[in-house]
Amino acid sequence: MTISKPSIHIYGTGALGTLFAARLSAAGYPVTVLGTWPEALEALAARGARIRWPDGREEAHPVAVAASPEEAAPARYAIVLVKSWQTPRVARWLQQTLAADGLALTLQNGLGNDEVLAEALGHERVAAGVTIVGATVVAPGVVRVSGNPIVTLGEHPRLAPLQQALAAGGFEVETRADVRGVIWGKLAINAGLNPLTALLGVPNGGLLEDPAARLFMRRAAQEVAAVAAAQGITLPYDDAAAAVEDIARRTAPNLSSMLQDLRRGAPTEIDAICGAVARRGREVGTPAPLNEALWAMIRERVAKP
Repeated sequence: MTISKPSIHIYGTGALGTLFAARLSAAGYPVTVLGTWPEALEALAARGARIRWPDGREEAHPVAVAASPEEAAPARYAIVLVKSWQTPRVARWLQQTLAADGLALTLQNGLGNDEVLAEALGHERVAAGVTIVGATVVAPGVVRVSGNPIVTLGEHPRLAPLQQALAAGGFEVETRADVRGVIWGKLAINAGLNPLTALLGVPNGGLLEDPAARLFMRRAAQEVAAVAAAQGITLPYDDAAAAVEDIARRTAPNLSSMLQDLRRGAPTEIDAICGAVARRGREVGTPAPLNEALWAMIRERVAKP
């Protein structure tokens, strides 16, 4: 007897959405990609979700697409990979497309995405996690991947089948009893790298070449660590400044997503990164003045969602 695999919706047509759609489809799961980028949806429907690996291999896997919730049949699981400013729209779509006993997993950057989803769907239908992978869109529906994708998940009673699906798709999956430390750990890296590279117009490694930029990068990450500590949250590393420097060094040629957003005049995730740190810092009595300043400077430069 063959047991059918549950359908999975992928929200997001960028690098991560394309990667997750391709790998889950390769593992035999029925995948539908939902989004608002017409060129990507057209490419995904016509040629599948395509991956280019570091060793030169290319693969393509068929997926369904939907440009609105009305175009998608209900799914048991959804993985949310859109920019944080798009989360309210996705929450509305999920109200129509997620099965009553389903689960939406957010692997987005920043803070607050799970809260937005839970407000619309209920806490029992939302799980949170973090993904770490080097992935870049090279054309609509095509992603270049460097390294093995890693997914860290918080515990949730409905999560096991989706965890199995991710593992079957080739993701390195781990579960934490309290995933907040990993989320805040990634937040510290993003706060140190993204706004400064965007403002200075340099790749990640460029922050290491300028003494002032390097100092600000370190300080922004340290502020995030301090706000986390004030809430009793332990990061997955001991030294936030050293951690952000290490990532900058290992991803030196990469252009941060915020720099790419700024260059094309698109909204950024600054509100969910530095803005969220600044707001939470005020709430817990641990100021984050550099994150406040970076938040304000990016908002002055960027398109509003």
